Amino acid sequence: MTGQNIVCFAKDWDGHPTSNTHVMRELARRGNRVLWLSSIGMRAPSARSARDLRRIVRKVRGFLAGPTEVEPRLWVASPLAVPLPHARWAVAANRRLLHETVRRLVRGLGMERFQVWTFLPNVVDYAADLRPELLVYYCVDAWAHSSTHDGLRLGVDEARLCARADLVFATSRALVAARREWNGRATLAEHGVDHAHLARALDPALPVAPEVADLRRPLLAVVGLLDDRLDIGWLAALAQARPDWTLALVGPVHADLGRLTWLRNLRVVGPVPHERLPSLLKGCAAGLVPFVLNDYTRHIDPIKVREYLSAGLPVVATPLPETRHLGRWVTLARTGDEAARALDDILAQDGPAARARRSAAMADATWSRRVDVLCDHVARLREAGAA
Repeated sequence: MTGQNIVCFAKDWDGHPTSNTHVMRELARRGNRVLWLSSIGMRAPSARSARDLRRIVRKVRGFLAGPTEVEPRLWVASPLAVPLPHARWAVAANRRLLHETVRRLVRGLGMERFQVWTFLPNVVDYAADLRPELLVYYCVDAWAHSSTHDGLRLGVDEARLCARADLVFATSRALVAARREWNGRATLAEHGVDHAHLARALDPALPVAPEVADLRRPLLAVVGLLDDRLDIGWLAALAQARPDWTLALVGPVHADLGRLTWLRNLRVVGPVPHERLPSLLKGCAAGLVPFVLNDYTRHIDPIKVREYLSAGLPVVATPLPETRHLGRWVTLARTGDEAARALDDILAQDGPAARARRSAAMADATWSRRVDVLCDHVARLREAGAA
């Protein structure tokens, strides 16, 4: 698939890279022109949240700046929308506002005919109003079970979106199974990995990131968005079971870490740019995915698992369904105490050869390979339509 125009409803561009980012970057690299529309919001902002207020300011500035070509053939725009995603009057106003805004943007970029790809479930009406050549929904979460959004309403929106979409991709087997009730074309789209970038952690010449260089070893890392998916009890039990080890939490903090902050062997490092992730992981003994088990997380394909493995790290995770499909490359532990015992054996047997094997196992799981599959599905559907 090349030479196509794509309008994409996605998260905010300036956030940490996710599947949204990697998929659209790869499509742009293949000669497609992509207009990325930063999130129009799936929940009402809080006037008491400094983070929400800063985001509103960024959105207004982005709108005033107009579309920006952040990478070759990939433009980012911040359309304005009334930040009340489920109020009828706001949706009606946004339909008119977004239709005119997006039509103006695509005309300016010479993209009058285009596909719409959305990673967000609440844009069903906005996407349909644009009358795209193809409507693709890329599902990354069980939105109906979200604790940070109005899951009931998002679930209704998502069902409508799936029914209208020409193609539905979903990132876990559980997500695919549920969405096939609404769309028979729902297809598995496992997360990929920027393997060449992460495998740089195996380079002996690469220095360890300064954020972790001075921390006591062995160093265990939790990398990613630190939110309510984290199993605080699991982490606390692991830290207390092995007080001579260090646990590093790396990423934006969007949860109350509570008693973790009192643990002497735990460090909250904060966000580290994706570009420097290999040097951070090089200094770590293992990567952790300590998610709670609930209806939301059981549908997750944790993107960090493949990133840890690409960097050569052993991985210990709570037993999420998707982690089971990686077999021997991931050790499952229901409790922090189980994790501590498993890590005793893992760390004793680890070494350069084991790290090289883990990284090599992920060499075929690149985002490029994953997008090959997506493009094949799109091409077959377009050929069927032409016939």
